[in-house]
Amino acid sequence: MTKVVGVRFRNAGKIYYFGPGDLDIHAGMHVIVETARGVEMGTVMTEPKTVPEDEVIAPLKPVIRIATEADEKTVERNHEKEKDAFKICLEKIAKHKLEMKLVEAEYTFDNNKLLFYFTADGRIDFRELVKDLAAVFRTRIELRQIGVRDETKIMGGIGICGRELCCNTYLSEFVPVSIKMAKEQNLSLNPTKISGVCGRLMCCLKNEEETYEYLNSRLPNNGDYVTTSDGFKGQVSSVNVLRQTVKVLIEVEDEKEIREYGVDELRFKPRRRRDNVKLSAQELKELSALEDKGGKSKIDDAK
Repeated sequence: MTKVVGVRFRNAGKIYYFGPGDLDIHAGMHVIVETARGVEMGTVMTEPKTVPEDEVIAPLKPVIRIATEADEKTVERNHEKEKDAFKICLEKIAKHKLEMKLVEAEYTFDNNKLLFYFTADGRIDFRELVKDLAAVFRTRIELRQIGVRDETKIMGGIGICGRELCCNTYLSEFVPVSIKMAKEQNLSLNPTKISGVCGRLMCCLKNEEETYEYLNSRLPNNGDYVTTSDGFKGQVSSVNVLRQTVKVLIEVEDEKEIREYGVDELRFKPRRRRDNVKLSAQELKELSALEDKGGKSKIDDAK
């Protein structure tokens, strides 16, 4: 068994594990650790715990020390320097007339590297820009191109629900989101209603996907024929997914009538969960740019 402690380096970022050694570490503390990017200060998110050795990704780097007051001041100074670095980088981008949008500047704790995050529509030749920046800051420079979802995670904001963005507050990594999820939840396929601040499909579509898939699998489709508990055979007019009720068009004494039944009061062939959804050519055209398969976050993969 190996003793580990979970450390996070940015708000809503991934948790990485380090060896606590003999240090008295508790959740909420700031610690100094060595990462692939250099020496960094992070926040302890989990209390020290023991895990099987085969679950530890080798090599397990140790916590160097618990952060001191001097370390906290170093981080504050770095944040101030990042503001100046951001402005200078913007000037250099304008000078070289590069089609890129600067998102954030970030110093490593030991000042051995200065990272600039940016977005762009395509590949950018920023070799001359790096030379200029290295001459100004006299440290290692790294320019990292990120996607629009990563940009939104860094910048933060308020979603259409009126709450802070999930990616900026608690989502440690992006999940794949597809049009199928919106279709399964009977949402309007209007791009303005199902896309987030980043312009991609809202991450929260994933939250209730499994529930809706299960509930929908218990219901008939509109237009299906069902047999009711009181002996009538009729056609499904509409369904209420959350209430699990079905409105059926039946014929009573030569008159057509719509009655509402619970799903357990009907007999029909249950439908299978849908792996694919059929969209019109116009819907596909409007929604193709919104679908995002998620994947590894580019702002956390260097720790």
